[in-house]
Amino acid sequence: MIATRRAALLALLAAPLLLGAHRAPALAAKPFTVEYLYKIRWGHQEEWMALYKRNHYPILVRQQQMGRIVRMSAVMPMNHAGEADRWDLRFTITWKDAETAHDDFDSSVIAKELYPDQARFAAEEQRRFQLLEAHTDVPIVEDDLATWKKTP
Repeated sequence: MIATRRAALLALLAAPLLLGAHRAPALAAKPFTVEYLYKIRWGHQEEWMALYKRNHYPILVRQQQMGRIVRMSAVMPMNHAGEADRWDLRFTITWKDAETAHDDFDSSVIAKELYPDQARFAAEEQRRFQLLEAHTDVPIVEDDLATWKKTP
């Protein structure tokens, strides 16, 4: 996951070179949205979600309070797709900017503050990851299509 984030950051940082250096500050200051898709071991979605809400979501809320995250939302499918295409949670985070989304922020400080029983926290996080079959981070570009123009 860290390698994927670093590769995305490198690609993002290389973009100004392709676009022209004069556009780099505007690119860096824009909010940066990532969709995090989770596929959970079949039959364990409720357990995984309870652990996510108890242990991971409050850390994200704290980062939002700090100004690192602009907004968050979650969606879950009403029905399931075929196993190859199945996902159970799509959690979308709009970060302050791309740099914030990819920095080496240490959330363990927040975790220690929120969860004094670090042994329990670690065990529950380990269980949450045991239940996880797949996790994909997809940086996206949001567009309302009002200004979209078809390219020739």
